[in-house]
Amino acid sequence: MNGLRAVHKKDFLNWMLRRSPDVVCIQETRVSEEQIPEDLRSVPGYHSYFSSAEKKGYSGVAIYTREEPERVRSSWGGTKFEGEGRILSADYEAFTLFNIYFPNGKASPERLRYKMEFYESFLGHVKKADRKGKGIVVCGDVNTAHREIDLARPKENEKVSGFLPEERAWIDRFLAAGFCDTFRVFEPGAGHYTWWDLKSGARARNVGWRIDYFFVNRTLKPVVRSASILKDVMGSDHCPIQLSLELP
Repeated sequence: MNGLRAVHKKDFLNWMLRRSPDVVCIQETRVSEEQIPEDLRSVPGYHSYFSSAEKKGYSGVAIYTREEPERVRSSWGGTKFEGEGRILSADYEAFTLFNIYFPNGKASPERLRYKMEFYESFLGHVKKADRKGKGIVVCGDVNTAHREIDLARPKENEKVSGFLPEERAWIDRFLAAGFCDTFRVFEPGAGHYTWWDLKSGARARNVGWRIDYFFVNRTLKPVVRSASILKDVMGSDHCPIQLSLELP
């Protein structure tokens, strides 16, 4: 979202209420809990949950949900990843939702190592959750384009974090563990992106990356009805993505 308060000024709340989704997952809120405007904290018809980073103006995730979850957590227990506000999970009767803002590895070799460690920790946790037999939805900014069709200029970015072989291989392993990239169920082609560099005006030229995903496990794949990219929704360097499930 590139800042919850920033998009609040761009009519985010009215946009959300007009669309009236069952659940909204937000990454990169960049806001501490005491800075959240009251009308974003108490949205009519929704329960709201936030996980903020210890560092001011950094990271952060949020969930708005019509149905109150059975439980909401901001960690997967005893890891070093909890201070950056990257994790929210919500347990419902039919499934568990993971709203994750995965780290960006471009800043330094240390941040790339942190990103890969985060990936490994999450994969271990979500595989353990999957073994319980319950439906799982993973939503988030994964900060990696999976295949060459998922970014406009793959050759130029082969050595850039976000398209490194080890990052892409992790997505391969995640899918091999039984998870499905829902967008690719419906759209096999290239040219579909969710993030564009603002400084270069890349969005107008559609020179982008598809780094935001909805994944589901095998349990939920039969009830996926659509997965789409809302490329015409402005307000951030990312655009929203959408998943529809038909639950029994």
